[in-house]
Amino acid sequence: MIIVGVDGSVAARAAVVWAAGDAARRDVPLRIVHVTDTSWYLVGRRPTAVLPDSLHKEGRRVLREAEALVRERQPSVEVTTREMEGTPSQALCEQARGAITLVVGSRGLGGLSGALLGSVSAHVAGHAPCPVVVVRAERRPVRGEVVVGVDGSPDSAPALVYAFEQAQLRGAALHVVHAWQPAVHDFTPQTARDAAELRASRQQAVREQVKIAGQGHPGVTVVEHVRSTHPVDALITAAGRADLLVVGSHGRGALGAALLGSVSRGVLHHAGCPVAVVRP
Repeated sequence: MIIVGVDGSVAARAAVVWAAGDAARRDVPLRIVHVTDTSWYLVGRRPTAVLPDSLHKEGRRVLREAEALVRERQPSVEVTTREMEGTPSQALCEQARGAITLVVGSRGLGGLSGALLGSVSAHVAGHAPCPVVVVRAERRPVRGEVVVGVDGSPDSAPALVYAFEQAQLRGAALHVVHAWQPAVHDFTPQTARDAAELRASRQQAVREQVKIAGQGHPGVTVVEHVRSTHPVDALITAAGRADLLVVGSHGRGALGAALLGSVSRGVLHHAGCPVAVVRP
C-alpha cells in the first residue's frame, strides 16, 4: 500500500497525483490520510477536549477532493481515506508502518511563505520507516529519467534498488551519480596521479554496486556520472531534467531532521523534481 498525506494545499494535491500514478504503476492500493493537527488547539485545554466540528468537516472535505482527484486521474486504483487527529508528522509515520511508500507535499498550508520544505515533510523524511517521496507544487513535463545518488557504502544500496524499481516501472533511464568533495591537496601537481587513481577506484565501486542492484532489472538503461564536486551540486544538476531524484540518508541524530544527512537535506531544499529519501 502507498500512503499519501493531504492538507488541502497545492503541494498536497501534487503529492496525490504522484502517489496515484505510482499506485497505478505498481498495481497496489492507495490510502489518503488527513490529520487534524490537535497540537495547537489543545494548548491549555484538557487532553479530552473535543475539537470543533468545523475542523472535522474541513478534513472530510479535503479527503473527498483528494479521493475525487485520484478517481479522475487513475480510476483503476483502489483508494481509501482515513481521517485522524494528532500531530501530523507523527501520525503519518505511524500510518507508514508496512507501507511501500509515504508521499507528502513539500510544504503544507502552515508553511512559512517562501519556504521550500515544510516541517512535516522534513520530519517524515527523517523518521518514516519506509521510503518517503516529497513532491513540490510545480507541474513538470515527463522527462523519462530517474536520478539516484550513491556513495559506494551499504547505506546507499536501498536507494539504488528503489531507483532501479522506479526506472523500470516508468520505462525511464537511470542516471547514477557519485560525487565527492575534493580535498585541497587534490589540486597540487604531485597528487594528480593519486587523484586519477582515486577516481578510477570510485568509478569501479559504483559499477559493482550498480551491477548488484540491477540484477533484477536488465531492461533499465544506466548512465553513470562520477564527479569530483559537491554531492548536492552534482545531484541538483543531474536532476534538472529528471522525473524523480532518489537519495539515501546517513543521518544518525536522535532529534528532528538530524536523522537526515546533509546531502538528503540539501536536495530536499533545492531539487525541483520529486525527491525520494530511502533510509537504510
